[in-house]
Amino acid sequence: MKLKIFILILVVFYSCKSETSFERTPIEVVTDDGVSIEVYDFENFKPFIQQQDNVIYVINFWATWCKPCVEELPAFISLQEKYQDKKVKVLLVSLDFPTKIIEQLIPFIKIKKLAPEVILLDDPDQNTWIPQISEKWSGAIPATLIYYKDKRVFYEQSFTFETLEQAVLAIKK
Repeated sequence: MKLKIFILILVVFYSCKSETSFERTPIEVVTDDGVSIEVYDFENFKPFIQQQDNVIYVINFWATWCKPCVEELPAFISLQEKYQDKKVKVLLVSLDFPTKIIEQLIPFIKIKKLAPEVILLDDPDQNTWIPQISEKWSGAIPATLIYYKDKRVFYEQSFTFETLEQAVLAIKK
């Protein structure tokens, strides 16, 4: 009973927390041992890719089962750390299977100590939403969208910290 009350309070508190200027409506919030994962369908995910404020957004699409994705995660963590006070926001969008959140995704987040925000995109209609991210995207991961206001660049590749930092710095030029 106490655990249910704690989770309810956590969900209410977490849903009131606003780090960005847009309304986020997750389908579900899964909590386990202090780690929360918000789960979105594409319609509710869209605000993440439509911001017009003075922030550079780096949105990485990845999965725990994707070796190149896992290998590049330290670059995104380092970018978030280095630019956290410089209006750069990193969002890690997991494409893991929703049935694997508790047994695979949350333990992975804990072990890797992922500091950037991690959400799960759960929308089986990839043929509809993938082209809305980028017409160039084949659907392969890792993939990254970097945007600043109306300027958008999409990458279907792996990054090192250096190449990621160059891509972020180039978006404002």
